[in-house]
Amino acid sequence: MDHAELFVRKSRSLINDDLLPKIKRCIDLLSDDQIWWRPNQVSNSIGNLLLHLEGNIRQWILSGIGGETDRRQRQLEFDERGPIERQELMERLTVTLAAADQVLSRLDKETLLEQREIQGKSRNVLEAIYHVVEHLSMHTGQIILLTKTLSEVDMGFYGHLAKAAGQAIDETKPT
Repeated sequence: MDHAELFVRKSRSLINDDLLPKIKRCIDLLSDDQIWWRPNQVSNSIGNLLLHLEGNIRQWILSGIGGETDRRQRQLEFDERGPIERQELMERLTVTLAAADQVLSRLDKETLLEQREIQGKSRNVLEAIYHVVEHLSMHTGQIILLTKTLSEVDMGFYGHLAKAAGQAIDETKPT
């Protein structure tokens, strides 16, 4: 396996096997009202973050790399006050990520250095993938923080590390 193939494979794995399951775990713990709660008027709700991620991934991967028409209206992702039900939000994100995964699965190493216009700037495909993984990761962290704030539940994402070390898991301690 060459470096390009490894990069794409690892990016797909981070998106599908790490970040998306964390978002799903958070959404499963919250009510629709909690998903649309915001700490203040200059902050985003989890609902806004899900819309924003879906729009960003469509723009950068499906349009920027995959060639679909870019119809994104970015400000609407933040203006929405909901409630759009959590099932719909997750379905939209999941469908978009599955479509993005299909685009990424078809890439070859020569394509990674091709230039594309995304958000009005010339970017190579590798940069676009890196941006999406980083952006999804950053907002996943925000979703986790808001979920912990609203639910007061240990997410349990790293309990396997304590088990592997033979340690008892204290569900009341933060992770």
